[in-house]
Amino acid sequence: MRFQYIFTLLSLPSIAWAHTQESPDTCVHLDEVVVSGVTGKTSARQSPAPINVISAEALRIHPSGNIIDAISRVPGVNQITTGSGISKPVIRGLSHNQVLVINDGVRQEGQQWGDEHGIEIDARSVHSIEVLKGPASLMYGSDAMGGVILMHSAPILPEGTMQGEAAAEFQSNNGLLGGTLNWRGNKHGFLWDARWSGKWAHDYHSPQDGYVGGTAFREQAASAMLGYADSQILSKLLLSYYHMKPGMTEVGHHGYTPGNAGYSITLPYQHVAHYKAVLDNSFNISSGKLIATIGYQQNRRREFEHSEECELDMRLHTLTYDFRYIFPSISSWKFNIGAGGMWQQSTNLGEEFLIPDYKLFDIGVFATASRSFFDVLHISGGLRFDYRHLHSTPPADDAEMRFTDFTRDFNAVSGSIGAIYNVSPALDLKLNVSRGYRTPSINELASNGEHEGTFRYEIGNATLKAEESLQADLGLDFTSEYVSGALSLFANRIDNYIYLARNGEAEDNSPVYTYNAGDAFLMGGEARLILHLLHHLHFENAFSYVSARQLHASADTKYLPFTPAPRLLSTLHYDFSLPFHGSHDNTFACFAELEMDLNLRQSHVYLAGDTETPTPSYTLFNLSVGTDIFLADKRKLCSITLSGTNIFNRSYQSHLSRFKYAGTYPFTGHYGFDNPGANICIKVLFPLYF
Repeated sequence: MRFQYIFTLLSLPSIAWAHTQESPDTCVHLDEVVVSGVTGKTSARQSPAPINVISAEALRIHPSGNIIDAISRVPGVNQITTGSGISKPVIRGLSHNQVLVINDGVRQEGQQWGDEHGIEIDARSVHSIEVLKGPASLMYGSDAMGGVILMHSAPILPEGTMQGEAAAEFQSNNGLLGGTLNWRGNKHGFLWDARWSGKWAHDYHSPQDGYVGGTAFREQAASAMLGYADSQILSKLLLSYYHMKPGMTEVGHHGYTPGNAGYSITLPYQHVAHYKAVLDNSFNISSGKLIATIGYQQNRRREFEHSEECELDMRLHTLTYDFRYIFPSISSWKFNIGAGGMWQQSTNLGEEFLIPDYKLFDIGVFATASRSFFDVLHISGGLRFDYRHLHSTPPADDAEMRFTDFTRDFNAVSGSIGAIYNVSPALDLKLNVSRGYRTPSINELASNGEHEGTFRYEIGNATLKAEESLQADLGLDFTSEYVSGALSLFANRIDNYIYLARNGEAEDNSPVYTYNAGDAFLMGGEARLILHLLHHLHFENAFSYVSARQLHASADTKYLPFTPAPRLLSTLHYDFSLPFHGSHDNTFACFAELEMDLNLRQSHVYLAGDTETPTPSYTLFNLSVGTDIFLADKRKLCSITLSGTNIFNRSYQSHLSRFKYAGTYPFTGHYGFDNPGANICIKVLFPLYF
């Protein structure tokens, strides 16, 4: 199979089939895959924590509106959506500040507590992704309690080479037009990588609601990397700028403007700008390695509701630091120590307020250890201590006295211990126990205002305690020539679980939601079965399930809000090649893929105050075809992918769509808005050789 598509690498563990022109149907085994895990770089077959890897090819061939949309096919990973342009990751039922995103080596900080606040990352700049499921506070501190999404840039090119790419895409449902240009290289140890990307989209279309107003968006991004590498040092300076102008959908007392297929974005809308600078250094010292990463980010979020005068204006400064030392091996033991944390300052610059001003400082220190016994038993673990200080002050123009001055301090001990036993070259057993924590975010502690675009008035709770979790993971992975499978089970007890629920009251004609806390228990897992039916034909099935309950709760509050529905994803994938102009030296390396996405009924909902309603089951079908065109000198001329999602134009509402609770659509009487209907996407990529 010659199409370079990493088929089963989408969900470690299992084997991955890499299809290259020179070596058809080459099997890449787990021990050849390096992942970050929670104790540093290691072989996937030696990591007890559940980790999924998404390859560059998988990111390229599947249509997506944003970077989180691109990883939602991973079992156990879902997304809270606001139309087609904004998504928030959900890992095994946990989301928002319970899931940490790492990009360019630093934690992404962009007011991510908001439901309608997306991840300000250019999807085109991401080469591959690791999804770490479960508490990862050991390496990353607070906010990594539910999991971590590690976004990796492209690897450094070999010395003396330069490459580039030019790519474009179009999506029919919302008219998305996208493009990117990239140029990178490595000459005499000097490294560079420059990229520009852009997207333009009008309102999306659903079968029942037509064009949904306020869902158009524009996105612009630029990034640059300069660096130097030799045998002793790797140093990189990364600069990036991201800007998004999304529309805002409002129904009810705000009124509603029907959508259209025009690209102009009318009131209300947001301007979101994110600036980032990262200095990433790695030094080889004796037989060990010192890694030092310092990052600065500024996030500016402005909302324009009734006029071109900015009303809500929040500016967030974040300075992050991470230092770690990897010791040389000592009697077969591997040790890491490190320290990291961040400083933040958030200021309100507009006339409306949702959260107060605040300053935050935290620091954490950790140590990890790992060892392999007889090359079949691998153990790893570690401990971490964190301290966080938060000081909140009312905005300068808080005439209504809605906010108060307060200070909170938090500290916690977290850690993990796990083992993996390679029973045979085809069978692995995994067990991991981890403890995580998360401090309450500023909105959970101190919100007091109407959250535009979320259809609610939010009130925080300054007495909330930090969330503390204890999770156990059990895994079984099997690989053979004709069948591959994986079973991953988890149980997670969380004390002081924080959630947002409707209290039955109204403020300024908007329903009031308050932040509450209780003890919770989550359990479930993912199961995968991959049948290699023929040399070029594979049938993959993945099922994921999460049960999320609040302990000692009444019947209408016993299920936690926004828990993903059980899901089955089945994919039939076929690779084949065709001669180009009758020559077997010039070839089309093609693939075809049919996918069924079955989402079962979700009836385990938080009923109190009409916070949630059950969601019926639905099934979507997706179809993709594509080709790589290779020239006689083995170089790739271009890649072309044609994909169709929801090809039967099914009308449905995802349980995690925020538009499900948008209010009554005045033109149809339908409550909430449906998800997008049928969508055809075409992508074209031209490699550039220098």
